[in-house]
Parts: sequence; structure tokens; C-alpha cells
Amino acid sequence: MAKNLERLVEEFTENVAAQTEAIRSGDAKTGNKHASRYISALKKLRLAGDAGREALTVLLKHPRADVRVSAAGFLLRYRTAEAKAVLEAAATGGGVAAIDAIMALKHWEEGTWNLDPE
Repeated sequence: MAKNLERLVEEFTENVAAQTEAIRSGDAKTGNKHASRYISALKKLRLAGDAGREALTVLLKHPRADVRVSAAGFLLRYRTAEAKAVLEAAATGGGVAAIDAIMALKHWEEGTWNLDPE
């Protein structure tokens, strides 16, 4: 089980990074393909319950801002304080990660966040 969760976290990480690179190069089609893959990995992690969420928490300290922000956005309910800190730090940066962080925080504060409902 743990190896499977690690593989899903790797799949999530690789595809978030690949989507960011595709966006930077203006390739929406490839970006969407990678988004579908990391969303699929997230769904599988969610099916594992808190073990899946816990496996994703290692990404809150990932060197890439886009990966940190994507993981934090998903983990807001499970690890609220840590995830908010990651998002708030990234929101002051630039690029795709900052936009994603700002939007995740906005949805959280408005009560419209629904990436990982209970």
C-alpha cells in the first residue's frame, strides 16, 4: 500500500510540473493531458483516505512552488495551518503558482473550496 501511495505522489508531482512547463510554452493541449493525470492520481490518493492525504503532505516542502501549491490546495481541510502557510507564501511570488495559491485561498475563505470534501 505505501509503495502504491508513493507512486501516486510521484505521478502527481511529475504531472503538476509537466503541466506548468506546458503552460509556460503555450501548449494547452499537453497541459490538459498532464492535469488529467495529476487529478487522477489525486482521486486515487483520496480513495486511500487519510493515508493518501498523509502521503501527499511531503510535497508541502517540495522545491517547486507549483508542486507545493497544488498539494497545499488539496490539503487545506486535512492540514489547514500548514497548507495555508504554503499558499500564503506562494501567493506573493509570481507565475502560475502564485495565481493558483491566490485562487485556492480565495475559495477557502469564501467557503467554496471543494477539492477534498469530507
